[in-house]
Amino acid sequence: MSDKIFRSLLLVSALILLLIFAGMFFSLSKGAIPAFKEFGFLGFIFSSEWNSSTGAEQYGALAFISGTLLTSLLALAFCLPFSLPVSFFVGEYYRGKKVAGVLGGIVDLLAGIPSIVYGLWGFYALRPLIQSLGLSEQGFGMLTSSLVLAIMIIPYASSLSAEFIRMVPQELKEGAYSLGATRAEVIRNIILPNSFSGIFSAYILALGRAIGETMAVTMLIGNTNRIPHGLMDTGNTMASIIANQFGEADGLKLSSLIAIGLLLFLITAIVNFLGRLMIKRYSI
Repeated sequence: MSDKIFRSLLLVSALILLLIFAGMFFSLSKGAIPAFKEFGFLGFIFSSEWNSSTGAEQYGALAFISGTLLTSLLALAFCLPFSLPVSFFVGEYYRGKKVAGVLGGIVDLLAGIPSIVYGLWGFYALRPLIQSLGLSEQGFGMLTSSLVLAIMIIPYASSLSAEFIRMVPQELKEGAYSLGATRAEVIRNIILPNSFSGIFSAYILALGRAIGETMAVTMLIGNTNRIPHGLMDTGNTMASIIANQFGEADGLKLSSLIAIGLLLFLITAIVNFLGRLMIKRYSI
């Protein structure tokens, strides 16, 4: 009897999640319809024009899609060389030792810091540094926001990856060591193949967080409504343009911002779907 109740609760929970997902998609789609009717679905996606002048309104999402993908993928590229070594340090090399516990606690603490704190740090510390190095005249731009995003997702990806590394059965590693394998060979031939799907999913989740990040990027990207032409150029992401202009928007502009939110919703869903396909493809 208790088993039936438990399964019923699980089924109800799953159905509620599906209803929430469907409700979000429906409400966003309903709000975005006026923009898509005015500019066309593909026309809205592939237009980089953003003009809110009365009588000459023209809105498009391409500049913000470009800014979102550029900052997120750059952040992931900056994140990889730092987060993976940390995860192996905590999850394998010093597993169970005090230094791993201390570092793991710091990583978990950093993963829970609100994004606006990272944005403030980037504004008052990283931006002047980039400006002083002559990389960007104002210190704003793709590079600054990507670096802050990378610093934000490093502890997140490291913490999750370390958990999957710890889950590799100890018997497999001990068997490899008994056959004369070195630590590097155990990592390459035992740990990585067995934890790859989990590590990959951790970076997919980290990428999803970077794609949807709002406040830190808004404070650092420069907030210009154009396609960025380089790392030092300013721009906007899909989340930052919504944060900047949603409060004062109405009519067609409001519908366009909702349409950008819908596209962000779909991009995140596609990224996660592709991640699941990759996990199934490479899981052992």
